[in-house]
Amino acid sequence: MNTADLGLPEEAGHDALSLEGGGGRRVGVPSTALFTDQYELTMLRAALAAGTAERRSVFEVFTRRLPEGRRYGVVAGTGRVLDAVENFRFDEDVLGFLRERGIVDEPTLEWLASYRFGGDVWGYPEGEVYFPGSPLLRVEGSFAECVLLETVILSILNHDSAIAAAASRMASAAGDRPLIEMGARRTHELAAVAASRAAYIGGFTTTSDLAAGFRYGIPTVGTSAHAFTLLHDDERDAFRAQVDALGPGTTLLVDTYDVAEAVRTAVEVAGTGLGAVRIDSGDLLLVAHRVRQQLDELGATGTRIVVTSDLDEYAIASLAAAPVDAYGVGTQLVTGSGHPTCSMVYKLVARAESADPEAPLVPVAKKSVGGKSSVGGRKWAARRLDGQGVAEAEVIGVGPVPDELADQQLLVPLIKGGRVLSREPLDAVRDRHTRARAGLPLSAAQLSRGEPVLPTEYV
Repeated sequence: MNTADLGLPEEAGHDALSLEGGGGRRVGVPSTALFTDQYELTMLRAALAAGTAERRSVFEVFTRRLPEGRRYGVVAGTGRVLDAVENFRFDEDVLGFLRERGIVDEPTLEWLASYRFGGDVWGYPEGEVYFPGSPLLRVEGSFAECVLLETVILSILNHDSAIAAAASRMASAAGDRPLIEMGARRTHELAAVAASRAAYIGGFTTTSDLAAGFRYGIPTVGTSAHAFTLLHDDERDAFRAQVDALGPGTTLLVDTYDVAEAVRTAVEVAGTGLGAVRIDSGDLLLVAHRVRQQLDELGATGTRIVVTSDLDEYAIASLAAAPVDAYGVGTQLVTGSGHPTCSMVYKLVARAESADPEAPLVPVAKKSVGGKSSVGGRKWAARRLDGQGVAEAEVIGVGPVPDELADQQLLVPLIKGGRVLSREPLDAVRDRHTRARAGLPLSAAQLSRGEPVLPTEYV
């Protein structure tokens, strides 16, 4: 890990090809049509037979509550949702599978063969924060074309938003110190790429996952593990080999054997210009202070300290007073730091009275005990600010938007008539999240358990 590996993007050496507006390479995505639950197709089959499939419909994605103790949520995965909708196609292999299993009948297969989503999608901009009831995504079109997208949309948004929320809390706890995402080995290989993307949105600066760097242009980092030290006859030989290959600006792992001896050897081998040392075990608060003192006494005053070892936002906060320059986070990040999903749902909130394109929309909602009820109607959302420009409420309504909230509306058009309107560079999404988080009350950064930092008001 070079000094650049501590999270300085300008030195990370990544390409500038295009994906989602910039930074990475466009990678072909196979059909997403089977990233769905069977009942989406059986509902379609029944609706086609009943003549209700073409009724104009409005579906919304929202969550009834935030994970316990969380003060806000983070919208992440929107760019991936746009890719998934574009690639929702039923090719011959997929249709053959459905035919062989008898999942749908021939008229439904014929309908699916030409499926292309032709509706509209509105949503909170990626990187924005959200609260219980926020209509994060609004999907409009015929019932048939919209219902099929439920599972894949929820799969992406629930996963990515959970990771981004954990990353955001960790970034708040870390302050100005950079965060390295290094959780690829702790989750599914494809989920790891999505997790890296979501973590970057939430405030992480680099990733160890090369697939994420390749696909999304996220700066990548990494140097050596304990195995490299154990490979050599002694620690000095290992450090010498790494410095010879990567230069004195590298990061040397110093906790394989004795930390104090390793730090001394590291400075002897690399000189006082050693880029950084990494500590991966022990009492990180105590060891970091001792290592900082030792480095300074050896003249390596510019050598930085990176800590890893199963960190979460609470561990990061506990190290705020420690002489730590960067954090590497793995397991807790890619598992949402205890909350691997956001419990988002995709609900029909309005539908036309008939298949007539001019038929008016009728609000619909599930009526249920046990906290699973929902609010019907095609909704708008706005964030009311106080006199100092700080958010004070999430306001959700059906019908006309009050004049005083007209310039605070949150939903933006994402797809129009089946066409994706734009894709944003990931850095723009990341910057949006930084601004959105900064616009919340200061209590949003508290790690203590509490209620959402903004109330949700329905008008």
